[in-house]
Amino acid sequence: MSKVFSSNQNWKKNSHTNDKRRKTLIIVSLSVLVLLILFIAFIFQGLPSLEQLENPKPILASKVYSEDGELIGQFFIENRIETDIDSIPKHFINALIATEDRNFYDHWGVDVGRFIKAMIKNVISLSFIEGEGASTITQQLAKNLYNLKVKNENSFETVIRKIREWITAIQIEKTYTKREILEMYLNVSYFGRSAYGVETASNIFFHKKAKELNLQESALLIALLRSSVYYDPVKRYENAIARRNLVMRNMISAGYLDESTYERLKDKPIVLGSEKIGGYTTIAPHFMEYVRQQMEKLSDKYGFDLYRDGLNIYTSLDSRMQRAANLAAKEHLIEYQALFNKSWNWDRYKSVLNAVIDKAVKTHPSYIAAKSESEKSRIARELRYRKSFIDSVKKVEQTIEVGFVAIEPKTGHIKAMVGSENQDFQYGLNHATGIRRQPGSAFKPIIYTTAIDNGLFPAFSLLNQPFDFNGWSPSNSDGSTGGYTMMRDALRNSLNIITARLIIQDYAPLEKIGDIARRMGIKSNLTLVPSIALGTSEVSPLELTSAYATLANEGVYVSPISLLRIEDRDGILIDKFYPDRMYEAINPSTASIMTDMMQTVVDYGTGAGVRRYFHRPAAGKTGTTQDFGDAWFVGFTPQLAAGVWVGFDDRRITFTGWYGQGAKAAAPIWAKFMAKTYEDIKMPLKYFDLGPDVVSESFCLTSIMNGTPRLAKESCPDKISDIINKNNLPPPCDIH
Repeated sequence: MSKVFSSNQNWKKNSHTNDKRRKTLIIVSLSVLVLLILFIAFIFQGLPSLEQLENPKPILASKVYSEDGELIGQFFIENRIETDIDSIPKHFINALIATEDRNFYDHWGVDVGRFIKAMIKNVISLSFIEGEGASTITQQLAKNLYNLKVKNENSFETVIRKIREWITAIQIEKTYTKREILEMYLNVSYFGRSAYGVETASNIFFHKKAKELNLQESALLIALLRSSVYYDPVKRYENAIARRNLVMRNMISAGYLDESTYERLKDKPIVLGSEKIGGYTTIAPHFMEYVRQQMEKLSDKYGFDLYRDGLNIYTSLDSRMQRAANLAAKEHLIEYQALFNKSWNWDRYKSVLNAVIDKAVKTHPSYIAAKSESEKSRIARELRYRKSFIDSVKKVEQTIEVGFVAIEPKTGHIKAMVGSENQDFQYGLNHATGIRRQPGSAFKPIIYTTAIDNGLFPAFSLLNQPFDFNGWSPSNSDGSTGGYTMMRDALRNSLNIITARLIIQDYAPLEKIGDIARRMGIKSNLTLVPSIALGTSEVSPLELTSAYATLANEGVYVSPISLLRIEDRDGILIDKFYPDRMYEAINPSTASIMTDMMQTVVDYGTGAGVRRYFHRPAAGKTGTTQDFGDAWFVGFTPQLAAGVWVGFDDRRITFTGWYGQGAKAAAPIWAKFMAKTYEDIKMPLKYFDLGPDVVSESFCLTSIMNGTPRLAKESCPDKISDIINKNNLPPPCDIH
């Protein structure tokens, strides 16, 4: 009985223990299952969606084109231009397959055998740079296309990422053909030097299209896929040569290349497109920034991302004219900077120097980072006694700046823009659009336009003698005076007294000057006082050039424009652009008469220096402000209007003599630009169309005023009476 009882107790005890074990096992199993489910959910949570798999959207650079079809720049986070597989040489594809994934056409996204072999090989050799990679092309695509890689990932994150790569690679293989996978891979891969995709890499490294790559160039780009830093052809040339040749050896073993071709190519040097290769270069940095500012405003309206969506932006710029402008400005400023440096003496401007040094000290990074006033004082003392720092401040202050813009009068298209003496820097002050300075005598054509529109004519004469108008008594720049002088000659010689008399004698009323200036394209608020005759109210180079373009366009104002159209990455039109405003600003006859008068300025007047370089029909006007602070030349041909400003960012710095006149400091840039543009583009010879009425009337007036009325009688007998009555002239005695 006792044994039975004991046995029952043991059975109950064992049964209870087994129940506990079963419960524990169930709990553990359920826990593991839950953890496994959570782990799988975590894995799949980081995978691309079906929509993303079927419609991948790599980050693409937005491309900016000139009107003549040249790629002039890009906006990007990742500098990438898409291309299709047919534009990639066969030997490039072969080099890729031979080096990165020889079983590409046979596996289903993951090559397990290769993965195991690669890991063993890498562990044994302890080399992960020259060793064989474990990832297939499809896995690399999964990592790059869907941003699966994590920066500074730990071991656990690496495992998670690898699992996601495998799953995504399998899904990619199910969704796309091998051909499509190769195309996507070559469009998203990073080759170094800010180059994403083979088309961008080909352009950056070799300045050619991908389809033009030869075999050794292709092999170098494939080498860069392994490590764009370790095999950089500029900084690590020997490494790049060795890896390039290894890629070609791989092509031999894969059956894509014969031994004799390899022997011929292996000793060839790497020849890059230029000594200086990088991710972002443009011939028009300030124009690009001008375009960017406009595109940023349009992004909200159209919902695009300028830096990611791969837009195609077509602009008004002409790359040939831009290069001509760059060269003209650069050549002239090199000469003029040396001339200024010889004549400038900081000892005469000690207060200015102390002020700019003080400002430079307080904006210096080390001064700003200082944590106490005593530390700031110490840094300030060190900087003020550091010769290199003082010299750098002086150099910046006395740098001659330039603003240049060229406009096609009939369309308003901005054809060229130079925003600074530094043509490599995109940001900073754009001196073509972002400054407002006194134009000096370059504003006089607007005064004369008002007078002509008010009924005067080129031969109309005013007294070239000083006067006093409420304490204002302007003088001519050379101090000269004279008798009665015709308006044509006054404009030609830039006589301040005559221009001022037009205002004070009410031939050019101030209110009408303001109205005509606005209609011609001056957007700045003008101070309408008599001294505006001397160009004392500030304007920008772009708007003054636009006003001159109105004269060139027979009185029709066309607002300047830089954007022509925007397309998405697939070439679908987003929008087209036209000038905001186009209207008749002044009478065509007034514009024609002014054009004729301003030709005299270029042929025989203050702008005659232009003829040293440029010998086509042209009209224009120089401008020089007080103490030679700002130098201007704005002019036009029948096809182009262009304006130049030359000066200093700090208005306390000025040219030191007559070499700072607009005729000398600014006009040569205009003339050199026009000469090179007309030569390079083979622009046809064209004369200003003044119209028969304007020509005959102008000729009659000039003939009568010059005392040769018989010429007037012969050329326009039916107009003489009207001209005499209109202009209150005494009838010449020998006409009748």
